[in-house]
Amino acid sequence: MNYFSSTFKLGILGGGQLGKMLLYNTRKFDIYTSVLDNSNEAPCKMACNDFILGDLLDYDTVYNFGKQVDVLTIEIENVNIEALEQLEKEGVKVYPSSKTLHQIQNKATQKLFYLDHNLPTAPFSRFAYLSEIEDAIDNGGLALPFVWKAAKFGYDGNGVKMVRTIEDLKGLPKGECIAEKLIPFKNELAVIVARSTTGEIKTYPVVEMEFHPEANQVEYVICPARISPEVAKKAQEVALKTSEAFDHVGLLAVELFQTEDDQILINEVAPRPHNSGHQTIEASYTSQFEQHIRAILGLPLGNTESKVGGIMVNLVGAEGYTGSVKYENIESIMAMDGVTPHIYGKKETRPFRKMGHVTIVNEDLNKARQIAEEVKNSIKVISE
Repeated sequence: MNYFSSTFKLGILGGGQLGKMLLYNTRKFDIYTSVLDNSNEAPCKMACNDFILGDLLDYDTVYNFGKQVDVLTIEIENVNIEALEQLEKEGVKVYPSSKTLHQIQNKATQKLFYLDHNLPTAPFSRFAYLSEIEDAIDNGGLALPFVWKAAKFGYDGNGVKMVRTIEDLKGLPKGECIAEKLIPFKNELAVIVARSTTGEIKTYPVVEMEFHPEANQVEYVICPARISPEVAKKAQEVALKTSEAFDHVGLLAVELFQTEDDQILINEVAPRPHNSGHQTIEASYTSQFEQHIRAILGLPLGNTESKVGGIMVNLVGAEGYTGSVKYENIESIMAMDGVTPHIYGKKETRPFRKMGHVTIVNEDLNKARQIAEEVKNSIKVISE
C-alpha cells in the first residue's frame, strides 16, 4: 500500500502530547491522519488532517471513527476495547490489537499475565474493592508497607500510592486495585521494544529513570543507563521476552526494577510511545515516534542506536499554580548548548501536569546530567 501523499488514512485514538509527537512524523512523510479525542483543546488538533471530538470510551464513537480509517493506533490505553474488537472483525487493522490492549489496560490483568508467562515481577495481591485491603491487613494476609495501584485509569503518577499505614488508604478510589510488595531497588530502568507487522524486532538502549518522590512522575530519563553491560543485557532480554509474550505490534515500553542483587523485575508496560523514549527525538538515529509509525505500517524499522548521550527533563506544572500557562525563563535554557524544549500545547497548567519536556544532548553524559539539573532549576511552569 502507498502511504505517502495518498488516500490512505491513519487513525489515532487520543490527542495528547504523544499523538502530537507522532504527528511530527506523519507530517514529515505526508501521511493523512485523523485524531479522536474528548477535549477540544487537545495538543493534536493543530497538526492532524481531521480532528474528531468524542469519547474514547464510548463504543459507537470509537467504532464510527475506526470505520473511516485504514489503520488505527493509540496514544493512550484507555479506549473502548469492544469497539476495537468489532473493527478488527470487519477488517480494520488495529495496532496494538484489542487482545494486547485487553491484557495491558487493567493492571491487575497485566500482573496476572506476567505470572502466566513466567515473566519476573514483584509479588502482589489483587482486590475487587479497596475495603478488602483493610480486611487483609487486619487478618494478617497483607503486610505493610506496600504499593497500592488502581487497576484502571492511572496516568502520570495518578493511581499509584505508597501505603505505610492504614491512614494512607484514606481518600483512595474504592474500586479494583492491587497491592504490590515494596521491592528495594537500585534503579528504575526502561527498554522500548519495536515490533513491526512484518515480524521485524528492534530494541532501544536501556534508559535509567529518576522519579519525583512526591508526584511519582519521571523527572529525568538518562540514556544510556549508568549500569553494567551485564545488567543492561539482562534488562534487554526481559524486555524482549515480555514483547514476545504480548505479541504486540508497534512499541512496547517495558518499565523495570533493578533490585539490590541485580535481578530485573517488570514494573509495568505501555503499548505505545512512552515518556522513557522522548530523548530519542534528538539523541537517536530514529525517534520512538517515527519507529511506531514504521512498525504499524510494516515499513523497515529504523536504527535504534543513540547518536549521542541524551537526557530528558519533564516540564510539569509548578506547585501552587493553576490557570493559563506561562513558561518562565525558557529563553535562558534555550541559550544552553544541546538543549531543546518541547512544548505540548496545553493551555492550562496545574500542579504536576505534564506540560512539556526538554532534551539535553552531549557526548559526555555526566555533563549532560549537569546541564539537565540547570534546566530543571531554571525553567518554571507557572500560570499568568
